[in-house]
Amino acid sequence: MDSKFIYFDNINTTLPDSRVIEKAISILGMRLGNSSSHIHSAGIAAARIIDEAREKVAALINAKPETIIFTSGATESNNLAINGFLKANKSHNLIVSRIEHFSILNQAQRLKRESRNVVILDVDSDGLVLLDQLERAVITAPSLVSIALANPEIGAIQDIESIAKICKSHNAILHTDATAAGLLSIDIENIDLLTLSGHNLHAPAGVGALYIRDGISIAPLFDGGNQESGYRPGTENLLGIACLGVACDIVKSNRDAWSNQLNILGRKLWDGLAEKVQFIHFTGHPERRIPGHVSFWVEHVEGESLLLFLNMKGVMASSGSACSSNLKGRDEEDLVASHVLSAVGVPSDICAGSITFSMGKYNTVDEVDYVISAMPEIVSKLLSMSPSYSDYMKNKELSNG
Repeated sequence: MDSKFIYFDNINTTLPDSRVIEKAISILGMRLGNSSSHIHSAGIAAARIIDEAREKVAALINAKPETIIFTSGATESNNLAINGFLKANKSHNLIVSRIEHFSILNQAQRLKRESRNVVILDVDSDGLVLLDQLERAVITAPSLVSIALANPEIGAIQDIESIAKICKSHNAILHTDATAAGLLSIDIENIDLLTLSGHNLHAPAGVGALYIRDGISIAPLFDGGNQESGYRPGTENLLGIACLGVACDIVKSNRDAWSNQLNILGRKLWDGLAEKVQFIHFTGHPERRIPGHVSFWVEHVEGESLLLFLNMKGVMASSGSACSSNLKGRDEEDLVASHVLSAVGVPSDICAGSITFSMGKYNTVDEVDYVISAMPEIVSKLLSMSPSYSDYMKNKELSNG
């Protein structure tokens, strides 16, 4: 195992900021009560910490503090947005895209089984939602549209302004999962519901938020007390919420500088891999993509094998595997392509998994250079072990012979 530690998997989770860690230690050392205990000073102090965090999270997206609801993370926020809205608004359809996170798509499948009207939109080869399909879908009935601001596997950033314009013109409600887009400036003027996740913003896992525009009806997912304005009952995660507030404050102050630096690193990595790695195919839009995000697949090379070899070099990345287990019966497994790769038209017969390099504020030019230099040797070794590549070379020799 290489002694290097090059973390290129920020899209799945980010390393905590030192100021967030300091906040966590401070909170753990304080004498704090339950924030619902408004009679004594320990409870009032806890409530004040939550209020301060709510203000900081709201400031990140230019929202009012009272529109921010704290949750356990993006999955709960997405469920509260969709299931909570549709419980309170039973006449609405649900419209999603084919490349949404499973916390969205699995809800869509369940709702279809319950005979709710669900429309699943196609995307183009870059992963962008087909706006003509969206417009036709929202015309038919009152609708809740849920489209992520950016896709974590292929990095594509949606044209959320055009999507919002279409929704607004037909009185559709728009939810966007902004988990993968923490460094993007977000204009919530025409967004009704928005998901944020702490561990994608250099805060701990286990805390997230949902923005709910004034006037939007949402039913809670479970019964309990009146915490979080009744939307999310249960004692708040005080430690996580305080850390999320600090993280959002830090991101707001540094977002533009970090985005610019990550765009430079991402372009350098993209160009270097394009020049040096054979059989490489990049995924997602070449320009409309998450800062510092580079995703691709290599013909004849398994994504998981590539990840293992990278890990031996001290490089941590992620894979949108083309082979994921889908249990169809008690003893039966079916290997299916990544739903994102399938949606953008990646051929399953020659793609055995994609790779995502997602950089963050701690990554450097030297780390990018190291990955560029390591990749050709790794790919060459894996090609030499690939039956698919062997067949390809034999067929090539026959056609040239």
